[in-house]
Amino acid sequence: QVQLVESGGGLVQAGGSLRLSCAASGLTFSVYAMGWFRQAPGKEREFVAAITGGSGLTYYADSVKGRFTISRDNAKNTVYLQMNSLKPEDTAVYYCAADYGGLGTRRGASYDYWGQGTQVTVSS
Repeated sequence: QVQLVESGGGLVQAGGSLRLSCAASGLTFSVYAMGWFRQAPGKEREFVAAITGGSGLTYYADSVKGRFTISRDNAKNTVYLQMNSLKPEDTAVYYCAADYGGLGTRRGASYDYWGQGTQVTVSS
């Protein structure tokens, strides 16, 4: 049974930082591209960042480029999202997702597995 469990969310002031983690189990982690998505209240889910399985190529939404960094540790079956210079508009539930053999697509429908999400709230 595949499980993706996010952690590290919380309340932070604007300009602060958070590091999200997503621990995966029940799958061969290294062959999956991993993505982070977010959904704010009343808005559609949107792509944040992705990283491929083997080569570790990274992709970012324009809104987070230069502020967020995605990384992975295949030995620990974990993907991370380091979020710096946080803004109130970054407030959302953040989800990690796994895409078998993926290339880091921004398309959520391409991902096979999803976590339950972790809340990130940025106060102004």
